[in-house]
Amino acid sequence: MSDEKELKKQLAKLKRLASELAGEIHDVVEDTLWSEYDRLPELSKDLVAACEKAKAFQAENNL
Repeated sequence: MSDEKELKKQLAKLKRLASELAGEIHDVVEDTLWSEYDRLPELSKDLVAACEKAKAFQAENNL
């Protein structure tokens, strides 16, 4: 596998992890807001960190 393909694969993994966190936030909001709203600040912080990590990886590798 070429280096570029490997880098794109790693970027896709980072983006998937961020999307999973976004999905978890969505689930809390849709299904359990009043019983699990206290999870939202931590999930949001984790989501921002995951997005920043993916964007930094993308920029560092010119993808």
